[in-house]
Amino acid sequence: MDKKLYLVSLGCTKNLIDSEVMLSRLKEYTVSDDIEDADLIIVNTCGFIESAKQESLNTLLELHDMRKEDSILVMAGCLSERYKEELQEELIEIDIFTGVGDYDNIEKLVAQKRSQFSDKVFLASDDNDRVITGSSYHAYIKLSEGCNQACSFCAIPAFKGKLYSRTLVSTLKEVEHLVTQGYFDFSFVSQDSSSFMRDFGVNDGLEQLIDAVEKIDGVKSARILYLYPSTTTLGLIDKIANSKLFHSYFDMPLQHINSDVLRIMKRGKGEEKLRELMDAMKKVPDAFVRSTFIVGHPGETPEHFEELCEYLEEYGFDRTNVFSYSDEEGTSAFSLDNKVQQEIIDERAGILGEIITNKTNKSFEDEIGKTFEVVVDGESDEHEYLLSARKLSWAPDIDGEIYINDNEIGGQVKFGKVYTAKVTELIGDKLLATIIS
Repeated sequence: MDKKLYLVSLGCTKNLIDSEVMLSRLKEYTVSDDIEDADLIIVNTCGFIESAKQESLNTLLELHDMRKEDSILVMAGCLSERYKEELQEELIEIDIFTGVGDYDNIEKLVAQKRSQFSDKVFLASDDNDRVITGSSYHAYIKLSEGCNQACSFCAIPAFKGKLYSRTLVSTLKEVEHLVTQGYFDFSFVSQDSSSFMRDFGVNDGLEQLIDAVEKIDGVKSARILYLYPSTTTLGLIDKIANSKLFHSYFDMPLQHINSDVLRIMKRGKGEEKLRELMDAMKKVPDAFVRSTFIVGHPGETPEHFEELCEYLEEYGFDRTNVFSYSDEEGTSAFSLDNKVQQEIIDERAGILGEIITNKTNKSFEDEIGKTFEVVVDGESDEHEYLLSARKLSWAPDIDGEIYINDNEIGGQVKFGKVYTAKVTELIGDKLLATIIS
């Protein structure tokens, strides 16, 4: 009988890549969406902030209650790595514990029903096969692991370590391999993508990557996610802006705009330099700018928060996320005295969230009447006669969905194919468009 695998990948797209490596190592298992039928259950956990940690634990316990007798439940990933001693003592429901260093050894751990935490952090390479999930044309490419930054609120360096980049050759080989499998759209990711190859003494790693990827036949579309302010230069912005292949997609988590809060956060750039970088991005023709902000960090006053709100109102980001500050053990912010009360944090998150919603809607409204390339993913969940599509320059899953409700080309629209579409209207948070060529 076929052995069945049920896998849940929580957290970021970098986790997803590691989950895809595990799937490739467990090819003797058939992937199933039925937990009660699964012989092996793996949860690749997230340990970034409190809400993510709680989601990981709740998922594990819920799956334990639903699984069949004699199945194997594996806890992998960041949360498992971060609290390995405590969790192994307390979570008797888990059969195998492993962290962030053994994704490529998962089949051995399962076969031996053995827990293991390697000292190293696993970094996908061109030698690691992956089972790409969720798309027939788009894939994420991990540039590095770890981080050399010292942000006050972030625990990632504590369990992921310092920056550890792939070589440019390794990165390009993986892209070339995926192109042979039909993938043509790529998102390059890491904790700090703009530091790619700086651990090799190379300060223009991303610029070199852009030049090299542009020479690979079959790549039609690419974007870079997670730029860091102190390692992003005006030259890099120009390089992205002038690329014929990489979209003018600028994803830089700013976290705040007030100089005092940025200093407390240990973000490495003051307000003046941040504004200079962001203004340079905004001036790029057809630029798409995404960012993330934290409210309620220790030391954030009402005046600091007001300045943040004013900046979001005036800048007009295309997409933005807001996170409530989470007090995390092992971070420098954890020991600060001037904490913001939780009810105030919640109130500020609500206010900023409303501003973000309005600005996102404005960004959607600005697309009405425009013509651009889209890629069709399949039927929409809304209605069988509506197709789900994405603007090719947008990142999958996070930047929005476009409903195709008409086409002028005749014949059946193919999934995973690029078309030119014209946006006709906005209904709620969904754009409607007609395929014209």
